[in-house]
Amino acid sequence: MAAETPQEFHLAVVDADRTPSPVTHLAQASGLSHRAIKDAMGKGAVWLERNGQVRRLRRHKAPLKAGDRLHLYYNPRVLEQQPPPATLIADEQAFSVWDKPPGMLSQGSKWGDHTSIVRYAELRLQRVGFLVHRLDRAASGLILVAHSKQAARHLTALFEQRRVQKTYRVRVHGCFPESPRDFDAELDGRTAISHARRLSFDLAGPSSLLEVRIKTGRRHQIRRHLAQAGYPVVGDRLYGSESEEQALQLRAVALRFELNGEHAYSLADDTAS
Repeated sequence: MAAETPQEFHLAVVDADRTPSPVTHLAQASGLSHRAIKDAMGKGAVWLERNGQVRRLRRHKAPLKAGDRLHLYYNPRVLEQQPPPATLIADEQAFSVWDKPPGMLSQGSKWGDHTSIVRYAELRLQRVGFLVHRLDRAASGLILVAHSKQAARHLTALFEQRRVQKTYRVRVHGCFPESPRDFDAELDGRTAISHARRLSFDLAGPSSLLEVRIKTGRRHQIRRHLAQAGYPVVGDRLYGSESEEQALQLRAVALRFELNGEHAYSLADDTAS
């Protein structure tokens, strides 16, 4: 198998009594070493399908049952990636608050989850993690990770009900108006509402530093609204210029919500400034 070629393997367990461990079973089918399979399992690239439910399989010697299916999604380029370190802002037991760095994913994919903030939180706090909202991979700043299904349900409901106040610092190209501006253009056929105000203007860019608050959480909402208005985010190669050399200047700097009392978290404005 070519070392850099992504491949998938899907194996049915017919006779569990005669089926070796998941590692051996996958190694025999794929031609990969036991070490490579164990590494892939630890990084979330192996899945167990049982009774119609699919979950990541990390235990090397997990017992198998007849009717199970093993799925291996092996992509060396994904597995070789190293997550940049995140910073723990607060551990509230039911949930934790992190400063996600640029380049870290909010959640994993079928190819692995070791570069995601959820897995990062699980490993460092030794508690199960659940994603309740997202930040773009290139963006940075505050993100919540729930540590129980109940907390995940409650936090997810707060986001869906627009009861979480989210504030961002964003640097954009151009001279943004001094007066605050609202954006309500639909995105992907759904309501999207953003409010932006200028904090400062740099003639050398020229560029403007904005404070942006959003009432909805559509995909790339801030980046798309600002680009549509003629003020693309600095470093945005997707909605701005492909020739951008800077990192994306979009940072989530504050979160405020009520969950068994008021919670408010903020970061120093140390980027996008």
